[in-house]
Amino acid sequence: MNIKPAPIPWLGWLLPALVVAFAFAQEVVTITDAQIAKLAESFGPVAKERLTGWRSLMNNPKNRAIGERQKLELVNDFMNRTTFKSDREHWGKEDYWATPIEFLSTNGGDCEDFSIAKYFTLRAIGVSDEKLQITYVKEIKVYNEAHMVLAYFATPDAEPVILDNINKSIQPASARTDLVPVYSFNGSGLWLAKEQTGRGQSVGSSDRIGHWKDLQSRMRSAI
Repeated sequence: MNIKPAPIPWLGWLLPALVVAFAFAQEVVTITDAQIAKLAESFGPVAKERLTGWRSLMNNPKNRAIGERQKLELVNDFMNRTTFKSDREHWGKEDYWATPIEFLSTNGGDCEDFSIAKYFTLRAIGVSDEKLQITYVKEIKVYNEAHMVLAYFATPDAEPVILDNINKSIQPASARTDLVPVYSFNGSGLWLAKEQTGRGQSVGSSDRIGHWKDLQSRMRSAI
């Protein structure tokens, strides 16, 4: 789990514009019009559209006040409008975990990028970290390959519901018989899966996951 991704040359275009007060708490995003315009120069009008929409979603007081199921649906639908692209096609790497701004600016990413963007956006509009787990699974019915989704637990002992970019409807974990969980994590913990509908066995800090640690470092350095 401690594989650290190598630098991507054109990523330098993104970093100067990533001065965003957004990381690991319920904070208002302060990406400016000037920063969005700078990204649009590099990535086109879709970057402006996606980033402006994302900022509006998180900064709208109504979205912070609605129920959590509505928040899940709002964020899931918004992020699932982004184009799926493999890491090799999009980033020129076998495995790269993008920040939400990288994901939305370039209007593309794979399952990890969808799940990460949903996680941080839900955190920003008031869903607590303990209710969310980014979950590594194996999809066994269509693709027969590794996949990543976001799980939401309404209560500590509840069956989670799954936010996914393949099956775009939010469903209970028990209904997703195409997914076999392997491990899950969030900002504070790491769990090995022991059953489809539960949290699994705690095995310490999520910093054990090299890609996750690198992602958080890049987000912190941009603030």
